[in-house]
Amino acid sequence: MAELVVVRSKIKEHAEGMNVSGDFADALSAKAVEMIKAAARRAKENGRKTLKPHDL
Repeated sequence: MAELVVVRSKIKEHAEGMNVSGDFADALSAKAVEMIKAAARRAKENGRKTLKPHDL
């Protein structure tokens, strides 16, 4: 298991009463890391070192 970039307790807060499987946080974290890396590539391509919302 890689380091999580999401908070498990916050996932449950936003799940609106749904049960959350143990591996959901890992999958969500992996998606978040993919999004962050893609945003970083876009920022670099545009000559910036700052990630901005529109990089998503």
